[in-house]
Order: sequence, then C-alpha cells, then structure tokens
Amino acid sequence: MTADDLLAPLDLAFWNLESAEHPMHLGALGVFTAQSPAAAAHAADLLAARAAAVPGLRMRIRDVWRPFDPAEPFDLRRSLAFGGATRESDPAFDPLHHVTLHVPTADFQAEAGRLMERPLRRGRPPWEAHVLPGADGAGFAVLFKFHHALADGLRALTLAAAVLDPMDLPAPRPRPAEPARGRLPQVRRLPDLLRGAVSDVGRALDIGASVAVHTLGMRPTPALTAAPTGTRRTAGVVIDLDDVHRIRKVAGGTVNDVLIAVVAGALRRWLDERGDGSEGVVPRALIPVSKRRPRTAHPQGNRLSGYLMRLPVDDPDPLRRLGTVRAAMDRNKDAGPGRGAGAVALLADHVPALGHRLGGPLVSQAARLWFDILVTSVPLPSLGLKLGGNPVTEVFPYAPLARGQALAVAVSTYRGGVHYGLVADAEAVPDLDRFARALTAEVETLITACGS
Repeated sequence: MTADDLLAPLDLAFWNLESAEHPMHLGALGVFTAQSPAAAAHAADLLAARAAAVPGLRMRIRDVWRPFDPAEPFDLRRSLAFGGATRESDPAFDPLHHVTLHVPTADFQAEAGRLMERPLRRGRPPWEAHVLPGADGAGFAVLFKFHHALADGLRALTLAAAVLDPMDLPAPRPRPAEPARGRLPQVRRLPDLLRGAVSDVGRALDIGASVAVHTLGMRPTPALTAAPTGTRRTAGVVIDLDDVHRIRKVAGGTVNDVLIAVVAGALRRWLDERGDGSEGVVPRALIPVSKRRPRTAHPQGNRLSGYLMRLPVDDPDPLRRLGTVRAAMDRNKDAGPGRGAGAVALLADHVPALGHRLGGPLVSQAARLWFDILVTSVPLPSLGLKLGGNPVTEVFPYAPLARGQALAVAVSTYRGGVHYGLVADAEAVPDLDRFARALTAEVETLITACGS
C-alpha cells in the first residue's frame, strides 16, 4: 500500500456518508443528436471498449481493517489507515458491467431520475454509464454516474471525457517532481512543518466555531427538507448565456452571482405558486468551491471547500436579490475558501480514518442543520463534445442529495447555454418541473428589470 492508494480524508467521508436512501454519486446527463438509427447501440459499444483502456475507471475502493500485516515490516501509514479505504485497480474489471443500453424512452429526465435513485455497487469500480435511446430515433442520452469518493466534478469530467471522442485540448502542465523523502522529515523543514500544523489547527478551530455559530437556532426551510424516501426526480433547464451576460453588464457582479440569484428568485416564485409562501424565507445555500486546478491538480482525491450564504428569497425585488447575492459572495471571497462555516469539508483532514467510518452516519444527519440547499457549478470544456461522431447538444449535471434535504441544484455552461441540472426527493418535490419553469421565468424577470 502506498500513500496514493489511500482515500483522501474527504473521499473517505463521502464513502461513509452514503446510505441506501442517500447515495453519494454525482451524475451528468448528456443529450446527443443521433446520426443514424443505430447511434445509441454504437455509443454503448464505444463506451465499453474505451472504458477498458482508462485506468481511472478500473479503480475500486476496498476497506482497510488490518492495522498491520504480521508478515510485513511495521508501516505507520497502514496503522493510521485502520478503518479507512484504499483505491486500487480491480483485476476482474469488466466494462460490460458498467455500461448498459436501455430500451427507448420518450423522457430522458424521467429515466435519469429513476437511475439516480440506485446506489452504485461497492464491490466494483463505483461508476456507471447508461445509454438511453430516444423513442423518436432522432437522439439519445447518456447518464454517467460517479461516486463522490472516486471523483469530484473536475475529476468526473476528466473520466467522462476519456470515453468520449478525442478533443484537441491543451497538454496538461507537468507537476514538479517532489524530492524523495525518508521516513522522517528533514530537520531543516521541521519549523515550516510545525508552523503549517499550527496554522491548520487554528483554521480547523475557526471553521468549527463558525459552524457552531451558524447552526445555533437553525430552522430548516420546510419546503427544502424531507424525510429520507430514497426516491429521486430530475429535471433540466437551459437558458441563454448571452441573457446572463446582459444581466451581469447592467446589474454588476459575476456570471456565478447571476446564476445564484436566479435560483433565489426561482425559489421565491416556486414557493408562492405552490402555496408555501416566501415571506421570511432566507434558506442557507452551500456553494462548493473547488481547490483543484484543472491543469495541475493531482488526478485523484476531492479538493473541495465551500461558501455558505443566505439566499434572499423573501425579497420581492429581483435586482435587490442579485445585489444581496453579489455582496455575500464578495464577503466570502474576501474571507477565502479556507475559513468560515462553508469550509466544513476541510475538517475531514483532521479526522482519523476510523473516525470517518464511525462518525459518518452522525455527520449525515447534521447536514440539514448546516445548509438547506446545495448550489454547485460544474465546469465543462467550451469545445463541442461528441460520442461516435454524434454531437452533445445538452449537458445536465446532477449533485448528490444530502440526508434530510429535498433539492440540489447543479449548473454548467456549455456551447453558449447555461444548463441547470435539478435533483429532488421525488416524494417531497413532486412538482420539480414547476421549479424548473420558475428558473426560466426568473431570467426573464431579471432581463425586464435590467431594461434589456
């Protein structure tokens, strides 16, 4: 076992947070234009053939229960990993177990929701690809599922791109070689290591205190909370990126500020239309922040922090909502992603492996006290994606749904469009399509308010 075999602390946390009602996998639904009636079947064959050649897709996760092997020299790293897990190549990997060609369907989103309910099998590499032929024969869709312990958003994108048609991407920047290390750190580096350790502890205390303060008196938003049912419903919305830029140029802020404000306004419209009311509703949104650099990051391990902010759902003025979101995001950025209640994911680094295993169920129960809704951004390449020569026209990212929460929002920009991918508890949010329509309506409201 090497250091690279061990799951990073946050990966291990995701692995142990999972339950049958709350699978911890990411998803992405790509919709393709079919170039021939056999395009979907050919796509399934291509995915299976290409997956066999991608090392990252052969990786399975295996639990570590032996602190040491009597037949081997003592290894402190293995002892500390007791109760953890390793990432290793599966010698029995068969891509046919991971790629499934389904019967034709008239509703890609309905089928995606059903498939997102099912946890990934733990004895195999934790990913799946489902090819969904369109009932009209004019297109097909592919749903990719990756366990969060295997990949974060950027890593999942890399793995999915490896089985799509090759793209002309810039070569990754080589990582600088690290100097060889012995079992003990070099004496000259001890002061820096100590300072770093003290800084890490201080940061962890800051985050812990901030989480405690932010959760005091926390009352979850009823419409965004749900008892675990294990059911899932998905929906997708595409809006014009040019519309977002028009709003941004008039009202200020970033594209991301506008996209978050659209979610706040859509929640207001949705709550009012379904009769729940938006008065006094200011749900907490977790905005994940990737600490991974796409061209230089280590290929494995989640690198996530986050911002926590109140969504001004109760404010009737669309431009004021955007201004509130912009100010909150500016404050978060000034503080940085390493501090504050939103950075709670960083605390995973300070928990031993066995602690993640024993504490996972407890932590999963606490998510609803920490935030009401997840709003995350998943980057996509600006170049057009294809599979077997069939172009991708839409891509809807899906985020995992935390225990006790009813709705998660993921967003990607692709080929001039902003794609919102929505995942909800199907029993708690039977009207997810209404929320999807509210997103489109909120963009139109902002455009009108901007005088565009």
